[in-house]
Amino acid sequence: MPDADESAETARANPDLTRLRHAFTALPVTKIVEETFDAKTFVFEVPDELVERFIYSAGQFCTIRAMIGDEQISRCYSMSSAPAVDKFFALTVKRVPGGRMSNWLHDNVSVGDRLDLMPPAGTFCERAGSRPVLAFCGGSGVTPVFSLLKHLLASGERRVRVLDANRDRSGIIFADSLDDIAEQFVDRVTVRHHLDSDSGYLTPDDVAAFVGEDTDVDVFVCGPSAFMDIVEGGLAAAGVAPERVAIERFVEAGALLGDVAAHDDPVETPTEQLTIRFKRKRHRIDYFAGDSILDAARRAGISPPFSCLAGECATCMALVLDGTVAMRTNHILTDAEVREGWVLTCQGFPTSPQVSIEYESL
Repeated sequence: MPDADESAETARANPDLTRLRHAFTALPVTKIVEETFDAKTFVFEVPDELVERFIYSAGQFCTIRAMIGDEQISRCYSMSSAPAVDKFFALTVKRVPGGRMSNWLHDNVSVGDRLDLMPPAGTFCERAGSRPVLAFCGGSGVTPVFSLLKHLLASGERRVRVLDANRDRSGIIFADSLDDIAEQFVDRVTVRHHLDSDSGYLTPDDVAAFVGEDTDVDVFVCGPSAFMDIVEGGLAAAGVAPERVAIERFVEAGALLGDVAAHDDPVETPTEQLTIRFKRKRHRIDYFAGDSILDAARRAGISPPFSCLAGECATCMALVLDGTVAMRTNHILTDAEVREGWVLTCQGFPTSPQVSIEYESL
């Protein structure tokens, strides 16, 4: 049996093997459900030969890729379906003002169209145990929580309490389904709708009050960044241990270059130059300390693929051909893939004088 180094060398010689594990696959849209005035659920057919590739856990997401205008765009969207509960495979997308992908999906995709999807990914999933579950969701952040809720009710006896925050009643995604579940499982499920139109904006005190004395819990938080900051503050005030809190945090695709560099523990590097191979072209660019590889590429006018910017989805993965790179966060690449030389460029920082990487070309 070859050792790890030999396996890595074999993979470097056959990089397409790893690329295929994270490759996009075209799936047909079989149904579109209008959940609210600005949210739609897209249901997909997964052919028998692809079922294993699209096995997923409740709370995970998929990355969609599409050519919009003259630019290839990729974005992550959570699944609202739950395995072993739903026979269908579905993603729910809320229209975002100025959002290129969400608006394109809402305005252009019809039943029968095929969309490029990457296999499911993400770690916003149930933890083993019997603790009660608290979920805080804002807007479309309810999507992975809805998936988790269905899974939890079907797979055990855990109690679940959900606080779902929205501007008003018309914006509540899955409103009827959530209320039906709460009525059906009255001994196990509590759903509270916090509406800004009725109660003002959610505060940390509201969050702490919802937690109450129930601090030995597993907590799931998903929503806009400002909402999640409020919830984290309220959880801390209530005495919930940080290690019990799972957060689904997607950075806006328009995030400013250098945001990652402002982190409290920037990676120190002697790197002076990067070589980036993308779309059969080689770019040699100067490197500015503190930039991730993706930051550096975008700063130089290169447009490699990316989506979550949080080390979750593998859209920005690239192969290190020369030099060394350290990743700050990685929730998707396997240990073997890292040994092979694969990195997430949104989380990758060069650590040698010269670094050469190649983006996927499939």
